[in-house]
Amino acid sequence: MPPGEDEVTSATTFGPAAAGEYGGAAFTTTHWSVVLEAQGESPAAQEALEKLCRMYWRPIFAFLRRQGIPPKEAEDITQGFFAELLERRSLSAVRREKGRLRSFLLGGLKYFLANEERRTMAIKRGKGQRPIALEELRAGERIATEPADPMTPDQIYERRWALTVLERVLGRLKDEYQAAGNAALFDSLKQLLPDEPGAPSQAEIAAKLGMSENALRQAFYRFRQRYQALLREEIAHTVATPADIEDELRHLIAVLEA
Repeated sequence: MPPGEDEVTSATTFGPAAAGEYGGAAFTTTHWSVVLEAQGESPAAQEALEKLCRMYWRPIFAFLRRQGIPPKEAEDITQGFFAELLERRSLSAVRREKGRLRSFLLGGLKYFLANEERRTMAIKRGKGQRPIALEELRAGERIATEPADPMTPDQIYERRWALTVLERVLGRLKDEYQAAGNAALFDSLKQLLPDEPGAPSQAEIAAKLGMSENALRQAFYRFRQRYQALLREEIAHTVATPADIEDELRHLIAVLEA
């Protein structure tokens, strides 16, 4: 039986995946594993890395803003960093990282910033050129990442990374519900996830949707199960092996609960 209404917690939201879900050949098709396994200048690895950069530029930008770098310069450095990563990456260096895209990008960014000449090149390269179209950079990120709290740049990076993962998961889930003609159901069930402020009760949502409470519980159980599966799928794209997924998930939860 699915969990009852009083069992909706962070633990159930991020519960364990089915055994073997990411075992064997299926896992090797993830973006980061393609990069890790590439030999030489692989077009598939290049495409996979570029896709990952498009997905996860926000933590990079957030780290730069927390360093006190002005928004425009942070944009240029973000673009310059990714341009150099895509143009000059060393796959042997990537393989030595042994695992997480999250750690690889932060380490690479710190090295990039430590070299003043490269930083200058990044600023010049960024002006007037956009090697990667970073969605909504100007529209949504400046306010969200203004230095306004005591978190360190590394902590800001980690939190922005975790939030980006969850945003991508919810975006994918929303697309699935919309494609099935269930956009209103998605909007309602999303309110039942942990930490949603001012969330109505299941009874209130059921009444609004014209459903019985039992049907609503069943719908939320399926929603949560799919959410968990998509979350692990998203994390799988950023780690080297299936064994890394649970560790990365625990890290993500710890960051969000800190």
